[in-house]
Amino acid sequence: MVALLGGAIGAFGVWGLARINEMNSQLYEVELRGLSEMKDANLQLVYAGRARNGYLGAASEREREAIRAQFDSAVRRMDALRDRADAYYQTDDGRRLLASFRQMEDAWKRDAEAFFAAARALPLMPKDPRAIEIEKHVIASSERLDSLMDQLAASKEASTARSVQDGTDLYQRMRAIMIALSIAGVALGMLLGWLMTRGIVRPLGLAVDAARRVAAGDLTGDIRVATRDETGDLMAALKAMNHSLSRIVLDVRDGCEGIASASSQIAQGNADLSQRTEEQAASLEQTAASMEELTSTVQQNAGNAGAAETLVTQASAVAERGGEVVDGVVRTMDAIADSSRRIADITSVIDSIAFQTNILALNAAVEAARAGEQGRGFAVVAGEVRTLAQRSAVAAREINALINESVSRVEDGTRQADEAGRTMRDVVDSVRRAVTLVREIASASAEQSSGIGQVNVAVTQMDGVTQQNAALVEQAAAAAASLREQAARLSQQVGRFKVDAGLLALPAVQVRAPGA
Repeated sequence: MVALLGGAIGAFGVWGLARINEMNSQLYEVELRGLSEMKDANLQLVYAGRARNGYLGAASEREREAIRAQFDSAVRRMDALRDRADAYYQTDDGRRLLASFRQMEDAWKRDAEAFFAAARALPLMPKDPRAIEIEKHVIASSERLDSLMDQLAASKEASTARSVQDGTDLYQRMRAIMIALSIAGVALGMLLGWLMTRGIVRPLGLAVDAARRVAAGDLTGDIRVATRDETGDLMAALKAMNHSLSRIVLDVRDGCEGIASASSQIAQGNADLSQRTEEQAASLEQTAASMEELTSTVQQNAGNAGAAETLVTQASAVAERGGEVVDGVVRTMDAIADSSRRIADITSVIDSIAFQTNILALNAAVEAARAGEQGRGFAVVAGEVRTLAQRSAVAAREINALINESVSRVEDGTRQADEAGRTMRDVVDSVRRAVTLVREIASASAEQSSGIGQVNVAVTQMDGVTQQNAALVEQAAAAAASLREQAARLSQQVGRFKVDAGLLALPAVQVRAPGA
């Protein structure tokens, strides 16, 4: 592991040096080269601008052509430098700026062409020979200065190239040294690993044998602790573990027996509880059925009470109407009695008139007898009138007798109608009380139906809860049976371990390496 770690560190160092060298080369080959190319392109832009400015002061067409040739040459060199610099701009910002430069360069070229076209139409400007000499001197001085600037830039680029090369050479040397040190570290690690393995493998082999015996279930082996180093601590820990496992196995055996006994008792109790729960569930089912029948009966009684209430209400209405009819009959009989009494009075008047008429007829007969022959006709008339008066009196007496008999009967009918009215009023009162009682019975029946319905719901819920309890009891019985089976399997698994019986009487002790 140490050798691998040393090799990994060496490889990482070599990789880091390679990255540094790559970044150094990137700095020179890309960044500085691109900067140099754009700097030279800028100089060519300055030369082109200088030539364009000198075009206006040309004294001849030949000089103008020479200046234009200088301008075109500077533009071509600028384009070439810009094309070479294109490969060195690899970032998004660099590519964006380079594209903007191309657009501005195209616009500048168009402006320059327009300038030369306009300047070519202008007249030539003659120059003083002395000014020409001064201009030549200045141009020569500027060319020498430009040459020196190019040499300085070339010297700096050469110095930069040498620095980059020195960095590359240093990288090559450091890489060789790192590789050599990594190889030496790996070799040293392997040597130390071999030496450490010789002192550790044998004790570890003994520890592996002890662990294998424990894994096989044999806890009776004697684990010896012979050294004081880390391997001795390992063997002491294995010995303590073996002792602890032995006691744990014995405790687990006792626990398995207790669990098996308890699970058997739980299973028996669950079986008894399940039987009682089933009996209770059957009783609740019968109770629920009886409650349903009782609910149906009470609902039927409530319906009958409602129907009886309707009939009694109708009977009350009929009785009230009968009472009203009897009252009308009584009033009619009273009216008939009054009419009969008035007829009797009229008959009495008629009888009185007939009596007086008879008297008048007697008086007329007496007067006719006194008149003799002259009053004979009047006597005949008086006799007829007397006969009519007598007949009227007889008829009046008969009518009076009939009226009296009718009045007597009407009075009897009136008394009977009064008694019938009182009886009908009593009937109406009784019917009203019956309506009230029937309504109370109907209301009580409805309340009983609602209460019995609630009781039925409660019984149904109790039945459902009892069914759930029965299911839970069955689940508990199944869980107890499963627990008993698991305890049996656990006891079987624990039985695979071989334990020294002498450990039963020993307390738990901590085992240490000798001299630890």
